[in-house]
Amino acid sequence: MKDTLPKLTPITSAWMHNIIEDFNLQDALFNTYGSPLNIHSLPSFEDNITEYQEVLNVYNFKSQLFFARKANKFKNLIEAAVNSDIGVDTASYEELKQCLDLQVESSKLISTAAIKNKELLELALKHNVVIIIDNKDELIEIEKLVKSLDCVAQIGIRVSGFAHNNTKLFSRFGFDIEEVEPILCNYLKGNPSFNLKGFHFHLDGYSTAQRGNALHQTISLFESYKSTFPNLSFIDIGGGILMNYLKSETEWQTFQEQLKEAILEKRPELTYKNSGLGFTIRNGVVEGKLATYPYFNTTTKANFLGEVLETLNSQNISVYKRLEDNEIELRLEPGRSLLNQVGITMARVAHRKVDARGNHLIGLEMNMSQLKSSSADFLLDPFVSYHNEDETQQPIEAYFTGAYCLEQDVILKRKVVLKQLPSIGDVVIFVNTAGYMMHFYETEAHLFKQAQNVSIAEKKESYNLKDFKA
Repeated sequence: MKDTLPKLTPITSAWMHNIIEDFNLQDALFNTYGSPLNIHSLPSFEDNITEYQEVLNVYNFKSQLFFARKANKFKNLIEAAVNSDIGVDTASYEELKQCLDLQVESSKLISTAAIKNKELLELALKHNVVIIIDNKDELIEIEKLVKSLDCVAQIGIRVSGFAHNNTKLFSRFGFDIEEVEPILCNYLKGNPSFNLKGFHFHLDGYSTAQRGNALHQTISLFESYKSTFPNLSFIDIGGGILMNYLKSETEWQTFQEQLKEAILEKRPELTYKNSGLGFTIRNGVVEGKLATYPYFNTTTKANFLGEVLETLNSQNISVYKRLEDNEIELRLEPGRSLLNQVGITMARVAHRKVDARGNHLIGLEMNMSQLKSSSADFLLDPFVSYHNEDETQQPIEAYFTGAYCLEQDVILKRKVVLKQLPSIGDVVIFVNTAGYMMHFYETEAHLFKQAQNVSIAEKKESYNLKDFKA
């Protein structure tokens, strides 16, 4: 078969290949933990933390990382984060309680939950955890609880609605920056129930210019009120810092060009039911853009942060200089980028079939919720570990399907090329899945059990079953 499908070759790590190439180890892991199985490399997680710390240590302002817990629910990452001297950003009662149960210090925790019920607020207040305030109702509820608990609320104010290029950056979260002053002056000033410690924002998308401008506006807010609120100390810019998944920009561009050709029916389909993954057609013209993560990009970590911190204001003063001058601690809450090269998800082949349109469908012992995020598809080529490779077999094009009784349970919407038809029991490995892909949308429909999570604690040339800890 002539290979007509564009490749999307992922960046990988040695630890992944040590597992990908060891069928006996895979068999032992499945027999112990079931399929699918999520595997995490704690040394890779620690390497990402170190990289961030080295970037931030170049500057002369204080900084603190908080791992965005919502990106991955595996508890072993919490201990690894704390051991690397970073904090944890929690977005629910259970996330916060788990961290406290694991003896994480309150100073290393922050609560940014979108919905904060009484149970969550009480837990945070009892343990002096900083609560990021999203709305006035939260302030009212906290003030009631503070009186009954006889404590002081440690808080930050979430800000949104920043101006950028004469446009307001909309968000459903936080207080519009034009409405922050009344909250500070009329509600928090002189109120003994609250200790205002900082400001927080999180912008949708990945524009470094927007981040830089938002930081300048938040620094100006900080400067205006630091004398009124003497304990103001930090600005938290959230997460959303880009990472790169793919080896080749050419492959990334070629895929998009070929996808457009496919939905125009100028070439065979690349995706299930010829989905445009965000591209649409109007009057014979392709419109829109990919509704996926930008899986190839060059503005990652150091470059991304550098562009944000070097953004100039109207007086040609950089963000980093203003942070230094005001002795502001910069806080970040990376999730996905702290999980770069940290995880793989692997599943056994359950069946093979050919549908009415002639497509090979490879059924896996997993479901679509176990490899799903807000991205329209996960655009990385998977690996297949064959129990019996046969060089006489021809490559095939195939889709991977899942266990839900839904027509749309297709694990990857993109059709992929496999060197041969897998056998029942062969293993499909999806790489670099730790950030948002494993857990964010995982469900238990049909009473399916959620995937087990395990970790390895060392970099080794080969692993055995005892190296994996649940």
